[in-house]
Amino acid sequence: MPVVNAPADTAPLDFLRAKALNLRRHMLVQAAGKGQGYLGQGFGIADFLAVLYFYEMRHDAADPGWADRDRFYLSTGHYSIALWAALAEADYFDRALLPTYGADGSPVEMSTIEGRLPGVEMTGGSLGHGLGIATGVALGHRIAGRPSRTFVEISDGELQEGSTWEAATAATSFHLSNLVAFCDCNGIQADGPMVVDIEPVAGKWRAFGWDTVEINGNDMAALVGAMHWARADSRAPKMIVMRTTPGFGVRRLVQREKAHFVRIGPEEWNDVANELEAENG
Repeated sequence: MPVVNAPADTAPLDFLRAKALNLRRHMLVQAAGKGQGYLGQGFGIADFLAVLYFYEMRHDAADPGWADRDRFYLSTGHYSIALWAALAEADYFDRALLPTYGADGSPVEMSTIEGRLPGVEMTGGSLGHGLGIATGVALGHRIAGRPSRTFVEISDGELQEGSTWEAATAATSFHLSNLVAFCDCNGIQADGPMVVDIEPVAGKWRAFGWDTVEINGNDMAALVGAMHWARADSRAPKMIVMRTTPGFGVRRLVQREKAHFVRIGPEEWNDVANELEAENG
């Protein structure tokens, strides 16, 4: 039977905060095994993934190929550390695999690859494709008469990709009300701050015909509220612009100048783990 993670009329915020903390713990296990990883982005979207997987999305770890499941497409494949945490917490695969993150031969890749682990809907890494894939899937589900909803995460960096805006135009042209996109606006790229001025992000999506709301992506109540907002009946696709903080949940990670790919010295791991528990206890 399909799994629906929470009643539609309740918002178990304490439960979801606990899930987000578990996701961050899982990410630390992965990064510690590798000695490094995309912790900045992963910690930044942990709250979002907790709400998506344990509150909003219809899915079933026991039947990952369930035809009427909701789909989630992680366009930023290098955020895989966060997706692995969510899928492991949801029992899609054995958590004992987490320490093998990024190791030769491990399915817990540093970028998502479809088919290596259950629950992964697309191969990521080449940015700018997630919204196009999700748009096609949402259209296919509507043509087939499926009740499935399509969720997709993209990054602010991908707003510099022309393919993103081509997909945005197609989604409004086909009135894909079953498509919900989340733009992770964390303000960073590989080597530092965004190099192109993309603001106003929400205004651009509204101009393309999307129903759009902008929230603090690390505020659990705001995330739940946005999920409720996205259920509204309309003919337009939905965009939730999430302002997130890289490394959110551990102050020393937030304060790092280079937050895109985090390297932590061997002597720091216990301190990072202790700070995570102290700041989220």
